Amino acid sequence: MKNANTSSLQVAIAKGWRPNNYLTNMSMAYFQEAGDFVAPAIFPVCPVGLSASHYYTFDKGDLARDNVARKPQFGKVQPALMGQTDNTYKCEVDQVIVGIDQLDALNYQRSRAPGAADPRRAKVRFVTEQLKLHLDVLFAQNFFRQGVWADEWQGVASGPTGKQFLRFTDLNFNPVDFFDARSAEIKRNGRRRPNRLALGVNAFNALKNHPDIVERVKYTGSTANPAVVTTQALAQIFQIDQVKVLESTYNMARVGGADDMQFVCDANAALLCYATPNPAIDEPSAGYIFTWDMLGNGQFVAVDQYEGEKGTHSEFVEGLMALDMKKTADDLAVFFRDCA
Repeated sequence: MKNANTSSLQVAIAKGWRPNNYLTNMSMAYFQEAGDFVAPAIFPVCPVGLSASHYYTFDKGDLARDNVARKPQFGKVQPALMGQTDNTYKCEVDQVIVGIDQLDALNYQRSRAPGAADPRRAKVRFVTEQLKLHLDVLFAQNFFRQGVWADEWQGVASGPTGKQFLRFTDLNFNPVDFFDARSAEIKRNGRRRPNRLALGVNAFNALKNHPDIVERVKYTGSTANPAVVTTQALAQIFQIDQVKVLESTYNMARVGGADDMQFVCDANAALLCYATPNPAIDEPSAGYIFTWDMLGNGQFVAVDQYEGEKGTHSEFVEGLMALDMKKTADDLAVFFRDCA
């Protein structure tokens, strides 16, 4: 009997049976932490009803000019000008598709332990992650790189002139004075004090370890809770509502090549800007993410599942999104490169 059981077991293994089920409470899945995604944390998402259309831009000069004059006796002043122009957006549709082999999926269904290995559940999450990652890549391309913003500064090792500054790692760099001056310039030119600072990883590390910053927080700690320079501490020091470290990562290698993991956003760069917390008709913002509800379901990101061709025993998970990342106010942002 024992030999018969052994023979049956060997036959079952030869047919593809595995003596142990896959674990259902863990897997090695390198999904990114939700808080590491970048794009929606900096500029507001503005839902739109049409894939392409116009929006108003009121003339800043007219709004900021003192148009009030002394009324002449028996007369009247000239009407003030309040100019406006039209700008456009165009939401393009991006797509990702991943396949599921229905025959392979039967193994997980029959084992009664789909859990983390459930191919449908895993690939729906894969598609969702891909769309979020693509948002971050678009953010880096449209907002966080050299040549995008009119006001751009470069970090140098010594002797800064013009639009240059000593790098954040330099002991002679004065971070508080520097950001105070840039904030004042944005306030003067754009009529809003910047409320968001986006930092590449190296730029953040250089700032949090700078002696001037450490000096300002070192007495706030205790033995049980040592003083640590956090993003919240930097926000308070620079008088900014939000400091965001851009830690999103991606693989730059082509399919089949060795992994080349990099930060999506330039690790040595920074962006100081004003962005309205929510879309508004009477409020400026350095940038907007226009999003189009292409399927009429109230979302600009859609995930769908459909059957493959007959005989293929396959199905597919599809992800769609439609958006336009657009710089809308050049005078409400300053970009810094080569910070560290």
